Amino acid sequence: MTIPADFKSGFVAIIGKPNTGKSTLMNLILGEKLSITSAKPQTTRYAIKGIWNTPKHQIVFVDTPGYLKPRYEMQEKMMRIWNDAFKDVDLVIFLAQISGFPSEYDTEVLERLKYLKNPQLAVFNKLDLCPDAKLEDLKQHLPNSITESIMVSARTGDNVPELIATIKKYIPYHDPYYEEDQLSDLPMRFFAKETIREAIFHQFEQEIPYATAVIIERYKETPDKVVIDAVIWLERQSQKPIIIGKNGENLRKIREYAERDLSRFIQMEVQIHLWVKINPNWRKKANALRELGFE
Repeated sequence: MTIPADFKSGFVAIIGKPNTGKSTLMNLILGEKLSITSAKPQTTRYAIKGIWNTPKHQIVFVDTPGYLKPRYEMQEKMMRIWNDAFKDVDLVIFLAQISGFPSEYDTEVLERLKYLKNPQLAVFNKLDLCPDAKLEDLKQHLPNSITESIMVSARTGDNVPELIATIKKYIPYHDPYYEEDQLSDLPMRFFAKETIREAIFHQFEQEIPYATAVIIERYKETPDKVVIDAVIWLERQSQKPIIIGKNGENLRKIREYAERDLSRFIQMEVQIHLWVKINPNWRKKANALRELGFE
């Protein structure tokens, strides 16, 4: 590939409180579902890089865990990921929900942004739910560190082309950091794990999704399909019959959801085998968190 002299390449961190639509927005821009989505807050646990390639641009979006006040070891590590997301990025996107802005969470995040030197852009999401919102009213609550603002709907795509044009202005002239056909810097085992976890979030309410983790024990590609062996960790024995369900019904729904989503993503048949194991208080164990990829 010949790199044009005016090629631009850089990094953009997307931050904000949980459940504002960070993952939905990144997935929409990329045209691929990389980050798992759910109506429940705190779905994203890792910083996930999504690489958007055009003939003249390579923009690496970093979807971060939502800002939160840590209550246990895993959330401490999630906040370290959140803080690290600002390092060496060319633009920080502060994403907020139009309705109820500014919340206490928004105010805390904005207070942190005031001291960053990175260029900052405020994006107010869910315009489809608040079509009469006035941008000037929202901008009154922003610190001077944020230089531009826009209202969008990550669900419908309203104003997203304008957002992309604005983002491009902040990306420096630079050769691409990744291959032109690369969508992320993470392996397929990671996306298999996250897709199974998303299936759990969609299947269950309240504390069950947050008490689960997924370990991929085998990821094998054959000429005609991908075979995955995965273990779902739970914290308490009482949670096991819930996630398995009567005659294995709930586990079957998790497996079918994940197989369907991964097959679409990989463009190949996916076969998943699931086991459920109890790992008491895994969210507070350093060795368990290391096994899950938290450094």
